[in-house]
Amino acid sequence: MLLTQGTRPEDLRRGALSLLAQQGVELDIVCVGNGWVPEGLPDAVRTLALPENVGIPAGRNAGAAVVSGEWIFFLDDDASLPSPTFLADAIALIRADPGIGLLQPRVVDPEGRENPRRWVPRIRKGEPDASGDVFSVWEGATLLPRGVFDATGGWAASFFYAHEGIELAWRVWDQGLRTWYAGDLVAHHPAIEPTRHSYYYRLNARNRVWLAKRNLPAVLVPLYVASWTGIQILRWAQRPAALRAWFGGWTEGWRTNAGERRPMSWRTVLRMTRAGRPPIV
Repeated sequence: MLLTQGTRPEDLRRGALSLLAQQGVELDIVCVGNGWVPEGLPDAVRTLALPENVGIPAGRNAGAAVVSGEWIFFLDDDASLPSPTFLADAIALIRADPGIGLLQPRVVDPEGRENPRRWVPRIRKGEPDASGDVFSVWEGATLLPRGVFDATGGWAASFFYAHEGIELAWRVWDQGLRTWYAGDLVAHHPAIEPTRHSYYYRLNARNRVWLAKRNLPAVLVPLYVASWTGIQILRWAQRPAALRAWFGGWTEGWRTNAGERRPMSWRTVLRMTRAGRPPIV
């Protein structure tokens, strides 16, 4: 499914055409207009217009509710698939290793610009074409078996923006599965640094607290938030305006209802720790 606010019509059409070009799979494609009525798309792409912008994760959930199929693939409106066998190859990879519950490909700028390190969801980035287990995903191109997605409860709708890819990955791990970074599969996305407004810092912090409150055993909640608080202070020590906005969101996260709480099991904590990333940092 595609998600858009209608601000990138050329990119959106490119992404839609890259989906329609996929070989070896049967597709049910829907484009969700987040506060926009989708237009200018190929006839084979169904559309769903939401009356207002409900946020990225809730918009994806709306699209997921109206598509059918054994697998579900999410593609942002500024992303595309350069290979016509991308989906078939990704599905074959998961079928060959059924322990994989969620897959993110390597993300590459189609014009050859330097790819941001944040696209590789590892603390130790290493080589971008090296595959392996990860504990968060870049959300712009993700594939799951439909049953796995449904069992996660979907994207964290209340987050609106930021960190929903961490929660989805954690909830896949909590099913006894793994989240996989496929360095040998490629999705295209322009390497443009997003503009950081005050709401970015606020939601980044609020959702970090909510993420912990929703998903971690109670004893780990303050440890996780404390570790990220220290990280952000170190990162933005020279940016007081960013820190003020961030701590505003941090306070909001503690004071407000994070929504449904589904703490992961201690078995999942142990599995993640053994795989190299305890859910503390």
